[in-house]
Amino acid sequence: SGSSDPYCVVKVDNEVVARTATVWKSLDPFWGEEYTLRLSHGFRSLTVYVLDEDTIGQDDVIGKVSLSRQQISAEPRGVDSWLSLAPVDPDKEVQGEIHLELQVPEQGHPRVLRCHLIEARDLAPRDLSGTSDPFARVSCRGHTLETAVIKKTRFPHWDEVLEFELAEGEPGEAVLSVEVWDWDIVGKNDFLGRVEFPLDTIRTDPTKGWFQLLPFPSTTEEHGGQLGALRLVVRLVEDRVLPPPYYQPLIQLLTEPILCPGQPPTGTALAVLEEVTSGESRQDVATKLVKIFLGQGLAVPLLDYLTARELARTTDPNTLFRSNSLASKSVEQFMKVVGLPYLHNVLKPVVNRIFEEKKYVELDPGKMELSRSRRISFKGSLSEARVQESSLELLKGYLGDIVDAIVGSVEKCPLIMRVAFKQLRRRVEERFPSAQHEEVRYFSISGFLFLRFFAPAILTPKLFSLREQHADTRTGRTLLLLAK
Repeated sequence: SGSSDPYCVVKVDNEVVARTATVWKSLDPFWGEEYTLRLSHGFRSLTVYVLDEDTIGQDDVIGKVSLSRQQISAEPRGVDSWLSLAPVDPDKEVQGEIHLELQVPEQGHPRVLRCHLIEARDLAPRDLSGTSDPFARVSCRGHTLETAVIKKTRFPHWDEVLEFELAEGEPGEAVLSVEVWDWDIVGKNDFLGRVEFPLDTIRTDPTKGWFQLLPFPSTTEEHGGQLGALRLVVRLVEDRVLPPPYYQPLIQLLTEPILCPGQPPTGTALAVLEEVTSGESRQDVATKLVKIFLGQGLAVPLLDYLTARELARTTDPNTLFRSNSLASKSVEQFMKVVGLPYLHNVLKPVVNRIFEEKKYVELDPGKMELSRSRRISFKGSLSEARVQESSLELLKGYLGDIVDAIVGSVEKCPLIMRVAFKQLRRRVEERFPSAQHEEVRYFSISGFLFLRFFAPAILTPKLFSLREQHADTRTGRTLLLLAK
């Protein structure tokens, strides 16, 4: 058909941890999915496989992108780029572990890095016999040494020590690379995996243990984009979680302006946090604030504090809560945390019907497919006006059902949301009391509910767990027009 039905599988150290939805009939898929993965401290690599889903038979692997831990952590703000897909050959996939001991003794001049290659296990079979002829190649600062070849085994035992002389000033930012290869008497040797160690992590005490072998990391240049490229944003955040008492001073500092409102408003921790957070970090900060204050039973006072500060800065009511301020982001995250079951209750029946009916809807004459319209019509060719008319009726029907569901859901709306919006309305009335601004009290609430809650969920139901799969092209267009 000239297209694919692509989806992604995410693996961490060869363990599947996530799968995206399938985007049907597309060579330029957009997933827009975000995962927060809890990783072990010693994880080694993250690999994303792109596959083509087949209704009959096994799914085809299109390509993969591999990122090592070092590659991700080397970017303080994370990896954010297009990465070329590497071909996936089942016979060349990396597996197994290597047993190493690394040491830089304190005594001696010059200092020497000792790499004790003990053994490896469960290596990939590369020969017809179902085994390999493995040897290890160790590189450091442009120098390379190799072990002996152990014939016909996937569990080689070398017990060899390779030594590298370290120049003055090292280790610095240098890296020790250990690669395992399958030796072939004819042709090129086959790669079996690798592992890297920054020299500054190798202390006087030996670094010893089993380490998982990894593939070569992907780059933006390799393979010339022949298989396409995958846009990834990957950020590694290492959190050390302490016992609850350690966080109590921070919680007291954050909640102080809520519990003791008599303080100068500009000198509080929340006020300072509001000033220093940038657009990139504001959503993360808002999410964490909402969760902290929900845990303390103070979410509504937090929103009241932040929105009151923004109201005090606003002179034109038409711009109220339109920016991605900390107040706006906090209300948005608050609705997502406490209102998701309510959102499902209101929207899911209509969204499911839109997905099932797959009606053709288009209002833009430049995007109309009249040939498609003829196929769905029992009266022959349809004009642009007829298509617009039928599309408008469908949209009105769907939108009417959505509005009726929202209006009839007052009792189902979480009490804490209703309390928060009641307080917001009161604050807006106090800030803009004149008759000419009477409608602002309603716009301020509907702006949050519709523009930041219901409309995004209608546009991309998958991201709000309303559907397991993304919409196809036709349904996606219907959802876009409804959201607008």
